[in-house]
Amino acid sequence: MTALDKYQRLESTGLWRASPEAQRRDVIVSLGNATLVLTDRNETALAHWSLAALRRVNPRRRPALYSPDPDGIETLEIEDDLMIRSIEKVIGVIARDRPHPGRLRLAGVLIVGALVLATLVFWLPRELARHATSVVPDVTRTQIGDQLLVSIQRLSGRPCRSAPGLRALNALRRQVAPGMRRLVVLRSGVAGTWHLPGGIILLNRSLVEDHETPEATAGYVAAERLRFEGRDPLERLLRTAGPVTTVRLLTSGRISDEALATYAEHLLTSPPDPLDHEAVIAGFAEIGISTVPYAYALDISGEMTLPLIEADALRATPHEPVLSDEDWGALQDICSS
Repeated sequence: MTALDKYQRLESTGLWRASPEAQRRDVIVSLGNATLVLTDRNETALAHWSLAALRRVNPRRRPALYSPDPDGIETLEIEDDLMIRSIEKVIGVIARDRPHPGRLRLAGVLIVGALVLATLVFWLPRELARHATSVVPDVTRTQIGDQLLVSIQRLSGRPCRSAPGLRALNALRRQVAPGMRRLVVLRSGVAGTWHLPGGIILLNRSLVEDHETPEATAGYVAAERLRFEGRDPLERLLRTAGPVTTVRLLTSGRISDEALATYAEHLLTSPPDPLDHEAVIAGFAEIGISTVPYAYALDISGEMTLPLIEADALRATPHEPVLSDEDWGALQDICSS
């Protein structure tokens, strides 16, 4: 390292002491590229100090006192202003170039802290919800689904409940969604269909009143069943509600009414999960219903749902209607009372 670009060699006088017990001696101080050389008046070298080891013992006091060792055993006094400024400049440059373990430790701490924070914010809530979903018993899921339905009813009004309509609705459930516990027709609130923990599918009344045949309604129910099977509704609830709600469920087996009310508002304003056409085709074929009525119910022109129309597994196969005419009429009147 070049000590000072401005000078090839800088000299001044000084007082050198080899040890605290030794007498001070007049010396010539030469500032070189990497060392401070001390000589007597006969140019006999008395000491070579590394600039990297040099430190000032008495900052901001005069004469300036320097030492090459931490204990300050060997010292050098200098009064020359130019030499002092030059040495201070060199010491400053060396200090900036040295590694700073404290800064590295601080950077390490900050990085570790950021990783821990990211884990707490992103990974932990997701894993906590996943764990809770895997251990919560079916009876608790049923209770949560029923509680959530009560919260939704505060926004949507009471479900449609004519007795003949409920019997027809149950017949539809057995036909196209046998794994679900309940189908519920709401007068408002939900735009199309949604599903809740505990095997509940919600339908807007328009899905049973605005179609000429039950096959389109059956398609909506079957599609929502596929969404239910694709993503656990309890995990969705817990991830939306947050880790506090998840921990409370794990420790007490309950979710607060406030958390369910907040989630109900979120649920009714969320779009349904998209379904892959191949999944719909396979799912409908499994339960034995046509994809065509559902496809035209989604898009009356059929352009956006052409794959569902062309790949209908029941196109050339005779099949029974989803509901009898009597049940279909009762279902369309389910909201009449």
